[in-house]
Amino acid sequence: MEKYTDKKRRNQVFQNFIEKFIGEKQMELVKDCGTFLAFVTNREQTKKKLYKNNMCKNRFCPMCAWRKARKDALGLSLMMQHVKQVEKKEFIFLTLTTPNVKAQDLENEIKKYNLSFGRLVKRKKVMGMMKGYVRKLEITYNRERDDFNPHFHVLIAVNQSYFKDSKVYISQKEWLKMWQEATGMPEITQVHVQKVKQNNNKELYEMAKYSGKDSDYLINQKIFDAYYKSLKGKQILVYSGLFKEAKKLLKDGKLDHLKEIDPTEYLYLIYYAWNQTEYLESELHELTEEEKQKINHQTINELEEDQ
Repeated sequence: MEKYTDKKRRNQVFQNFIEKFIGEKQMELVKDCGTFLAFVTNREQTKKKLYKNNMCKNRFCPMCAWRKARKDALGLSLMMQHVKQVEKKEFIFLTLTTPNVKAQDLENEIKKYNLSFGRLVKRKKVMGMMKGYVRKLEITYNRERDDFNPHFHVLIAVNQSYFKDSKVYISQKEWLKMWQEATGMPEITQVHVQKVKQNNNKELYEMAKYSGKDSDYLINQKIFDAYYKSLKGKQILVYSGLFKEAKKLLKDGKLDHLKEIDPTEYLYLIYYAWNQTEYLESELHELTEEEKQKINHQTINELEEDQ
């Protein structure tokens, strides 16, 4: 429960910052978010799974953003499995950095970087190697300099022959030069690119987590405002090519066969209620036979961070 407690406490800070941006009804949902949680657990109580909750679903809410990231990470994992197995592709993970900017310039810079990325992917060499991508914008905040660093994480599907074909392979140095040219910023000094290793969830979480860390955007109202205004209404994850096709299959339930079955035998239900600073646990309730049939032997619908 430590993670839920931490995120609920952050939600309480978030309430103060979001209030001026949303209406009364939405504010009630934000305040009530995560005050009630129900988990199912096994006989030894060593494994718990969230069963029912009352989330506000605001994309800036620390609790909801964290929960959504776990689900998005699994979705991305299923899409990658499909693209790898059916389309016979491999993947590279590309990070495109940009210079830091002040709060007042952040939104305009993001618009410029989106256009720059569009120019990058339309280059002949990139179009020749890229079979699809997932792109995520992330913003980090530098406390010492009081400025922001917007950058892109990009998961790219490539042919299996990509790494051995000198005609299509793009080196780190080439990526840097092309990104400098696409942005018109020769002062950009680095980009990072690497092959995605099999069964490595690090890249999945890098892609799936929210565009800003709550430890950054909940520092004060001014910083929250900069994040909110620059990210509100923006697509967090952008899909193209084979990933766009795989996203539709995922939405239609056509990748469900790739999901794993949860082997845990859940027997009990535990309720938690929030009392301002912590969660209070109620007594264990044994699941009815009907509930056991409904809950057990189902597919896993989120990726746990400790895997």
